[in-house]
Amino acid sequence: MKTPRTVLVALLAGLALTACAAPGDGSADSSPSPSPSTTGAAPVTSQPDPGTSPTTRPDPSWKGGPSTPPGVGGTVISGTVQAGVEPNCLLLDGHLLVGGPRDVLKAGVRVEVTGRPEPGMMTTCQQGTPFVVESARRA
Repeated sequence: MKTPRTVLVALLAGLALTACAAPGDGSADSSPSPSPSTTGAAPVTSQPDPGTSPTTRPDPSWKGGPSTPPGVGGTVISGTVQAGVEPNCLLLDGHLLVGGPRDVLKAGVRVEVTGRPEPGMMTTCQQGTPFVVESARRA
């Protein structure tokens, strides 16, 4: 009576492990997925909007100067930087400034900031929509 139960448990365990195997994981019955060159389809590439220029990140030693035009999805905001309720949190026009040159971005300073909003970004600050700063200059 013990042997059929052991065989049944071993069979079920093997079946469960086989069901968990995904194609392409190295198992013998997996076949490679077709590549664009074998299917005749052209590879998909994303092209920037022709009306915009690619965005480059400024050198970390950059201290301001002319603002760079915003890239795809980029925004320029200006105003006076305000201190947030949490330490080291800076706000500008309802946006939480993330990154950027801290010698330019100080509470009470009027600035022009280029970057992009990231509403889903997690932060420790309790206010403002996160705004990733690409460049900043005094206004």
